[in-house]
This record gives sequence, C-alpha cells and structure tokens, in this order.
Amino acid sequence: MALPERKQSVTEARLAGLEIPRGGCTEPAREAALARLWQMGLPTRRDEYWKYTRPETLIQPQPPRAALLRTDEPPMFDAFDRLKIVFVDGVFDPQASDDLALEGVRIERIADLCEQDIHWARDLYGVLEARGHEPVPRPLAAFNTAFAGDGVVIHVTGRPSRPINLIYRHESEASDAVLHHLVRVEEGAEATILENGPAAARFNKCMEIDIADGGRLHLVRTQGRDHERRAATHVFARLGRESMLKCFTLTVNGVLTRNEVVVEFTGDEAVAHVAGACVGDGDFHHDDTVFVTHDAVGCESRQVFKKVLRNGATGVFQGKILVREGAQKTDGYQISQALLLDGDSQFLAKPELEIYADDVACSHGSTSGAIDEEALFYLRSRGVPEGEATDLLTLAFLAEAMDEIEDPALAEEIAGRVRGWLARHR
Repeated sequence: MALPERKQSVTEARLAGLEIPRGGCTEPAREAALARLWQMGLPTRRDEYWKYTRPETLIQPQPPRAALLRTDEPPMFDAFDRLKIVFVDGVFDPQASDDLALEGVRIERIADLCEQDIHWARDLYGVLEARGHEPVPRPLAAFNTAFAGDGVVIHVTGRPSRPINLIYRHESEASDAVLHHLVRVEEGAEATILENGPAAARFNKCMEIDIADGGRLHLVRTQGRDHERRAATHVFARLGRESMLKCFTLTVNGVLTRNEVVVEFTGDEAVAHVAGACVGDGDFHHDDTVFVTHDAVGCESRQVFKKVLRNGATGVFQGKILVREGAQKTDGYQISQALLLDGDSQFLAKPELEIYADDVACSHGSTSGAIDEEALFYLRSRGVPEGEATDLLTLAFLAEAMDEIEDPALAEEIAGRVRGWLARHR
C-alpha cells in the first residue's frame, strides 16, 4: 500500500543521500529495517502515537543546532568505580574510554561487526526492534537499525564487579548521532549499565536487550545538561523465565526528548520495572511512551513515571499493558503523575490496558496537580523558606519513581542531581 503523500515526501527527504553500512553480519538486518521504514514512513502528527509530540525536528534532513553547555558540575556517576565507554557526537572515543576487558562480560563495537560474517549478534541485531512494531509502528527505531554507525555489543556471562557506563559527549553544535547497542544477559548472569550525557544536537539511540532465564539487568539512564538538544531513544527488551529488568531514566533539560520502552515477557515468573522522572522548565517537551506485553504466566510489570513541569513545559505519557490470552497470574501496575508548578505547563496522558486473560491484577492511574498548599504551609510555618519547601515537596513527589533504582548509592546520586537542578532553577 502506497504511503500518504506527506509521509512519502518527508521520508524521501530524510533518506536522500543516506547509505546503510555494508558488510558483516548486520547487513541483512539493516536492509530489512530500511524496507520496513519505507513501508511505514517516518512519523507525522497524524500518527496515533505522535499526536502529542511534534516529530518534525527529529526527522528533518539536517538537525537544528544545539549550543554546548559549559559547567563546573562534575560528570554524572564520576564518583563510582565503573568501566567507561565514551562516545563523542556518536563516535566511539578509545582514548577517553577504559580498556573494554572486564570479568563476566565481553564488549565489542557495532562497527566491528560490519567486518564479521558470523557472530551471535546476527541473531539479535534488529530482531527485537522488528518485533516491537507490532501493533505500533516505531519508524525512528527502524531508521536507527538501518543507519546506526556505532554502538556496543555487551555479552554478559557472569556478574561483572563494576557497572558499565556508556558516556555520551556533545562537542559539535550540529552533530547528528545514531547509536545502536545490543545487550545479551545469559542464564543466571547479572549486570548494571549506566548511561549519561547530552550525546549530540540530535540523538537517535536504540538498545536491544535479551535476558535469558534467571538473568538480571539494571539500566540507569540520565539525560540532561545541554538544553537545546533533541533526542529519540528506544529500549526493546525480551525477558526469559524468572528474569528481571529494572530500567530508570532521569531527564532534565532538553528542548525535545522522546523515550520509548518496549518490553515483552516470553518466560514465566519474570519481572520488569520501568520508571522515569523528569524536571522541566520553559521550552521543554518530554514524552515517555511505554508498551509492555505479557505473554507468559505469573509475570510482574511496573510502570512508574513522575514529571515536574514549570514555565510552560510539557510532559507526555503514553503507556500500555497488553495481556495476551493465556498470560494468567499477570500483575501489571501503571502510574503516571505530573506536578505542575504553574498554570502554564501541561501534562498529556494516554494510559491503556488491553487484557485477554481472566486471572490477572492490572491497574493504571494518571493524575496532575499543583503543590499541596497545606503541606507547603506546614513547612513554611516551621521556618522553611518557600523555595526550599517547594523543593522538598517536589523531591517527595519524585520519590516513588526514584525508589525503583535498586542500588542506594545510585539512587542518592540521582536525587542529589535533582536537588541541584531545583536549587539552580528556584
């Protein structure tokens, strides 16, 4: 079926002059992704899951420029002992990165797979992304699979002693970065992956995560600093029996950020917690779009998203829990809430449940509102200045999302950065 004229024109304009990386075990998946992209077309505001977020700057041929933010604030996670993998404007920087050798894990570059015809990544690259298009098209993810020029392949076979930290540095005001990561967690293995940094003026990132039976993965992401940046990120995860995924994302600053997370339960008794917190001021648009499919027995999913918005900032949440026939004993929980610190900001929410099993416990809720005046009065009556009192109540509001971070030290690092942002924007 031919694409509508609008979709056809924007897709042709974006893809003009682009060539997929050739050679190696990823080439067949790249060609298939490009074919999917031509079939579905790049997103427009008429698409159901893009009606709250304008995609134009994410799909136009040249990225809008983004100024670099210079700050004396130490880099996120700098106090932690971790293995650092650094990308500068979407290109791996070996001089700034650590030696990629670490017990219990093997790390390689996506770029190197273009030189190998046989590699286990052939069975994962683009596979979960392709599955993630049913029933909702995700054209920016297909674009990523087709054109990503760099990224890492992380094969977790044991329990690494240190977290793996993917650091994204932004040094060019006109950079346009496309990164694709693969993560395979073997049976009984466990790892923590950290991500931080502004990345580029425009950033398109995809991470495909395959967790085998009994495997566990902790993913903690922070997005911030350079305010004029734009980003579209995707996480596709497949969980085996009794496996676990915990994913948390903090976003501060950014003109436009869209984070998509797609989780599929394929093994019984698995657990997936997906959480996010964002704080935005002024020209700030933040979109969390989550789709969780229960296709196994006795699985648990939690979606916890909190947004703090002021001075005309906009927050979006689109979350769905799909329980397929036979996925009995499902426990699905979803909550999305916004704290609006003025009358100019807005929160747009679309929570969904679609259930085809009869022995489940699923719930969703979405609210938005202002600071609790009674609580604010209580704090001020005890000598707390209004700005500090507002910050305390804001942190209390975000706490449910940040509690999803299992490591207390990481949770405190995140909370400290939020406190600092609130103090600077008081």
